[in-house]
Amino acid sequence: MSTEENNEQQDFSAYLPKDGESSGSSASNEETKPASEPTGSYGFERHNQDLVWVANKVNDVRHEIGKFVIGQHHMVELLLAGIFSNGHILLEGAPGVAKTLSAKVLSKALAIDFSRIQFTPDLMPSDVIGTSVFNMKDSTFSFKKGPIFSNIVLIDEINRAPAKTQAALFEVMEERQITYDGNQYPMSFPFLVIATQNPIEQEGTYNLPEAQLDRFVFKVKIDYPELHQEEEILHRYKNNIQTPDLHEVVPVFSAEEIRKVQQIVEKVIVEDNLLKYIAAITHKTRNHGKVYLGGSPRASLSMLKASKAVAAIRGRDFVTPEDIQFVTTHVLNHRLILTPEAEMEGITPEEVIADILKTIEVPR
Repeated sequence: MSTEENNEQQDFSAYLPKDGESSGSSASNEETKPASEPTGSYGFERHNQDLVWVANKVNDVRHEIGKFVIGQHHMVELLLAGIFSNGHILLEGAPGVAKTLSAKVLSKALAIDFSRIQFTPDLMPSDVIGTSVFNMKDSTFSFKKGPIFSNIVLIDEINRAPAKTQAALFEVMEERQITYDGNQYPMSFPFLVIATQNPIEQEGTYNLPEAQLDRFVFKVKIDYPELHQEEEILHRYKNNIQTPDLHEVVPVFSAEEIRKVQQIVEKVIVEDNLLKYIAAITHKTRNHGKVYLGGSPRASLSMLKASKAVAAIRGRDFVTPEDIQFVTTHVLNHRLILTPEAEMEGITPEEVIADILKTIEVPR
């Protein structure tokens, strides 16, 4: 990440609406009303205050994560956007770039349950979702819930487990429930899967099927830190050889506050021309010469939800084309299958997505 991006992400207060200023373009022509007088389902002033509250809370989360993770500002923003848009996230990067640490610190910054599952080639579906246990006293079986029953579930090395274990995640990631022995067991709110995988060391791995990849709202590719960030990491830990103590993280969001943020995100305004812009991007992926399989309608919905979450994180009640462009690469990069010719040329999905964004007129 460049220094320019770093400074842009750190100076988050620039996104906050100023006192007396509307946070939405469509509300600028309306007469300001008292907070007690509703405009639709939200009072105008109340909605503005809620957006400021969200942005301030996000700043607090950034501060807590920054105690342990240096840089990776885009990853942090995308993790929060995933939570606020009720979506799952796939993190991909070389070993040692703080994928697991970021997920663990994030879970500590949220006052909700957390569990971690290390996927291995011998892991069974029952090790994930749970199994029946025989009760000797009354000679009956009872269901013992597995580690998937949590709020944030970190799945390390998701591509290390065989297909039958990966398939155990299909239902819970889409419907947020487990069906076992004819009974349904719903997940508690919120429920978010953060999975990690390495782009190298593919021996003994099982590629995720397209149907499962499509269930992740984002695939975030994490690069190595910049030189100055690497130096800062060394300075921070030069006198500390112990594992970071995550108990120092102060919880910022409760489960009810996350629900409140999701309700605020639902109220974010998306103009019709931006809906056409999202549809045009997805449609172009299905008609691009270097793409064998393009984005699905779920990809369009993911772009819509994620861009609304990013707008709310940045203190606005309306989506801009920049919000859509920011999330598009991460929404589409794991959903596109390139043609064999494009792969032989060394073209990446990110390059194809960038080309698509250049060819589609940006709404004004």
